[in-house]
Amino acid sequence: SPQVQPFLPQWLAQPKRVQKRIKDNLCPISDVPGIHPRLLKKLQMNGIDSFFPVQAEVIPAILQSASNGYLLGRGGYRPKDICVSAPTGSGKTLSFVIPIVQVLLDRVVCHVRALVVLPTKELAQQVSKVFNVYTDGTGLKVALITGQKSFAKEQEMLVQKKVTGYCSLADIVVATPGRLTDHINQTPGFSLTQLRFLIVDEADRMIDDMHQNCLNQIVKAAFQGENDSGSNMLFQRTKPGPITAASSCSPQIPLQKLLFSATLTQDPEKLQQLDLFQPRLFTSVYSEKNRDGTEAEQDTNNKYTLPEGLSQCYVPCDLNSKPLLLLYFMLKMRFTRVLCFTNSREASHRLFLLVQAFGGVTVAEFSSRLPPNERKRTMKEFEQGKIQLLISTDATARGIDVKGVNYVINYDAPQFIRTYIHRVGRTARAGEAGVAFSLVLRIQERRFLRMLRDAGIRDIKKHPVKGNSLKPLVQQYEGALCKLEKTVK
Repeated sequence: SPQVQPFLPQWLAQPKRVQKRIKDNLCPISDVPGIHPRLLKKLQMNGIDSFFPVQAEVIPAILQSASNGYLLGRGGYRPKDICVSAPTGSGKTLSFVIPIVQVLLDRVVCHVRALVVLPTKELAQQVSKVFNVYTDGTGLKVALITGQKSFAKEQEMLVQKKVTGYCSLADIVVATPGRLTDHINQTPGFSLTQLRFLIVDEADRMIDDMHQNCLNQIVKAAFQGENDSGSNMLFQRTKPGPITAASSCSPQIPLQKLLFSATLTQDPEKLQQLDLFQPRLFTSVYSEKNRDGTEAEQDTNNKYTLPEGLSQCYVPCDLNSKPLLLLYFMLKMRFTRVLCFTNSREASHRLFLLVQAFGGVTVAEFSSRLPPNERKRTMKEFEQGKIQLLISTDATARGIDVKGVNYVINYDAPQFIRTYIHRVGRTARAGEAGVAFSLVLRIQERRFLRMLRDAGIRDIKKHPVKGNSLKPLVQQYEGALCKLEKTVK
């Protein structure tokens, strides 16, 4: 029977395509229309003189959707929601930071107008850092809400109680879902009724069932009647609907959703849950056409794009040789700046102790077992080249921008293609080169290769390592194992 093709809504079927090749398609910042001179100056001060393709497409699109000021959409219409699907390291953060800061530059009263929701503390921290750089000196205030400070401290960052009622202390809030939901429910005076931009970064993670509830709560809070607090009825927001004479007599702040991800789900039903308004999709995930218009063979079912400078290899192995292979890469092949992934916190911790016991490799672990300040320090030392091997779980490494990763090693083969894409995307960022090695057990080999093939990834090379190369390590390794057993006991 012929395969049933899911019916794709127009916007998914015909997205705006963004060039994949970053280095060949840089666009001087002065060529992107409509950016405020003040922000151009900031960009230059930060060493940015050209935009990546994603940035050059998305920044003007967001600016245009607020070209009549943020109170109204363009021409009085409600602005369209925007989805952006582009590989890791292609510059998604700046694509929303620049236009949002610019649109809010001329705000008079402080209200939460932009809310960015991210799945992990690290990501939230990273994004708020970028916002701080570009809001510096503008009077706009950014609050980071991730539960790293006490709840009361965060409340003090968000609202202030005055004789006349509460007033907001933040224009832009960057938050993780759990903590945000707590503030929506428990912080008096924390209001999203003036929210203009809702940015969901790593959107596929956020659409998952856990976080769906959070997104629903945000939207509910954004459309709450304010009459209960008796304040300003003029900007009462009604649920979006057809524009009628009555609904257009009071100006309404439209709520626009901006979704970003490296692996934005192509599943329309999932996206439907987000209740998007006439969305536009920008994507660099597409198949390339040959000169004569036919699809390029290797790309016909290419659902995901990987960074241009990435080489991929896999090493068939058995369970016992995995630790030896890692040590072989580090000590004999002298790999430097290696980010190594395992499938669990326990596995990460154990592998870390083992490599430490073996000696000769500067190694650290990066996992949710560790307090944030320690993770930050580890990250810094890794970026400075003081740590050669960083062993991590997926949860911790999702989306973080680690400078200068030369190698990604999948110590445990990932079970899902998305996990694979995100892991290997930690290297070869921003047009640099990088290598990804996957250690694949012989029983996993067929499934692993099929998973990649189904995603249109065909350029992974088999890289067998002979048992003889590992022999010299065995004796010391067994010593390390004994040491480790003692420690564990």
